[in-house]
Amino acid sequence: MCRMVAAESQPIDDSDRQTQLLRGALDMCLLALLAREPAHGYELVRRMETAGFGAISYGTIYPLLTRMRRLGLVAHEQQASPTGPPRKVYALTGSGRTHLDAWQKQWNHFADTVGAVLDPLDHRPTRS
Repeated sequence: MCRMVAAESQPIDDSDRQTQLLRGALDMCLLALLAREPAHGYELVRRMETAGFGAISYGTIYPLLTRMRRLGLVAHEQQASPTGPPRKVYALTGSGRTHLDAWQKQWNHFADTVGAVLDPLDHRPTRS
């Protein structure tokens, strides 16, 4: 006879889980925000926070914007700032739009699949 033995329960770290989920979707979210309206990095951080992602550091956003620019997904232009040095304003390119459309379809399929797997869990008793 097999006997199931549960490991000690670890505290749930929601912030770590949120970070892992965001890591897989951040580039897609930035492209989606830029599809709505071009923006500089500071504005993108603010929009991500407003969307409900919490505090995302500039040290996360700027390297990703640089990588996406190298890949041809976004372009930037210098615009004068009323309070300091010129700012780089990023905009979606045609290639970025194509990638965003493909990633969005992929994401929707993935989210539907995860939802289908998790849905039956709402109706099952849990083991203690």
